[in-house]
This record gives sequence, structure tokens and C-alpha cells, in this order.
Amino acid sequence: MQGNLPSTFFTEPPHFRWLIILYFFIGGISGGALLLAGLVRLFGRPEDRSFARLASYVAVVGAGISAILLIVDLSAPLRFWHMVIQNNTGRLMFKGWSPMSVGVWGLLLFSLFAFLSSLEGLAEEGPSQFRPFRFLTDPLIVIIIAVGGIITGLFLAGYTGVLVAVTNRPVWADSSWLGVVFLLSAISTSTAALLLLAHWRRVGAPSLVAWLQRFDRFALILELVAIIAFIVSLGGAIHALLNGWGVLLVLGVVVLGILIPLVVHGDRALRGVVLPATLVLVGGFLLRVVVLLSSEQIHVLGTQVVR
Repeated sequence: MQGNLPSTFFTEPPHFRWLIILYFFIGGISGGALLLAGLVRLFGRPEDRSFARLASYVAVVGAGISAILLIVDLSAPLRFWHMVIQNNTGRLMFKGWSPMSVGVWGLLLFSLFAFLSSLEGLAEEGPSQFRPFRFLTDPLIVIIIAVGGIITGLFLAGYTGVLVAVTNRPVWADSSWLGVVFLLSAISTSTAALLLLAHWRRVGAPSLVAWLQRFDRFALILELVAIIAFIVSLGGAIHALLNGWGVLLVLGVVVLGILIPLVVHGDRALRGVVLPATLVLVGGFLLRVVVLLSSEQIHVLGTQVVR
């Protein structure tokens, strides 16, 4: 049906598949995990180092999965190296004006710091074969790796929202809040994932777990504010969400993934880790599904924008 959407969108939808949706979700968790690992290493106590190592492992595994998902999604996966090296000259391929090129190099730099952070953790308390890497546990190097992890983690966590926002697709290009929404969602989902893993592995002192729950609650509140600002800023493009996608956004993301976890966090009788963390992860995944697929349903036929 026709909608009162802006008539300035003339590109075909990118037809994002589930691999890309998974990349957006896992990449966000990975970026947030390295961010938290860096924060705990810089400001945490000695007994919190086991959690920092766990967060680093989640970050490096997530970086590997993200790279695989991106490569498999390419039309010619075996030529993925063309994104970083020019096939005709052998020089590095970097286009500062291309969000895709910046994203590829950002992911590579993030992967480097995630790898160094994980290697640092293994050298600290890992098997004897990692002893040659003990130099990574030097306090100055630890600070450098932690700061690099925080910066690149923030980049990866928010990059996906910025990437789609610079297109000229409905919903994506109609608001400057999308990058902020994805960043805060990545922080909340990564915190939830780490809370679940820490609970399962029995890692982290009670004081650290309590801090993470407060951190997650604060991230969820900011995410809720950002989602509201995103919806309000859509203007006429809000018609793209006046359907099942809008219902899924409200019920699945806002209610199930944000409000209920906030209630559970705030009620001492209901307080726990598994339920709110699981709901936050579900809501974070649904957020990416709604944002990416709702725009794909909009097509331009002549001068008419239809969905």
C-alpha cells in the first residue's frame, strides 16, 4: 500500500540476509565485550581479571564469527581479500570516503586488539606454552591494549547503525539516532551475554556482578530513550513502522527486551541474572531484525513509494 513516505529514496533494497543480521548482532556483542574487558582491566580489582579474560575471549570469538559471516555473505567469498588488498597492485585497499572500507579496516583493528587482549589473558594464567607472551602483562602494555580495546569496541558496537544510516533507504536515512541506538543496544546485549556466561562459568565476584547489573540497567534506560528519539525523529517515515514491524518493535524490543528486564532488575524479589539477560539478548536481536527488514519491504515504483 502507499505511504506518506519521502519520495527521495530511489535505491533498491540491499536484501540483507540473515547472515548480515547475525553479523550486526554478534558484532555488537563482540564490540561491547571488548569495551567491558578494557574497562574492567583499567578500573577493576585484581579478582576481576578472570571476568576480563572471559570478556576478551567472547570478543575474539565474536570477531572471528563476524568475519566469517561477512565473507560467506559475499557473492564471491573467495575474493574477500580484495576488500583489503588491491588485486592489480598488491597495495592496501583503503577508501576513507567509503563506510564499507572503513568498517572492514575497523573490524581488522578491533580483531587485533581482541586477539592481543585474549593472548594477554592466556599469558597471565594460561598453559605454559603461552609464557613467551608474558610481556603482554606489563602494566603499560595492559593499559595500551585496554584503551585500544575500548576505542575499537565502541567503533564496532556503533558502526553498524552508522553504516545503514548513511544510505538513502527509508527508516535508515531518516534519523541520526540509529547509530546511537545500535551502540547502546550492543552495550546492553554484550553485558547481558557476559552476565550469562559469568553465571554459567561462576566467574566474577558478587560485587562485579552487581556492578554489571547496574551498568546494564543504565544502558537499557539510555537505549529506551534513544529508541524513542529515533521513532520521533523519523517524521513521515514513521509510516514504515505502522504495521507488524512496529508491533514487533514495541512488544518485542521495548517491552520484552527493555521494560521487563528493568522491572526484574529493580525488584529484589525477582532479581536474578538468567531471565533479564536472556530477554535483553532477544530484544537486541529483534531490534536488528525490525530495523533492517522493515526498510527492505519498501520499494519505489515510479514516483510512488509503496510497501
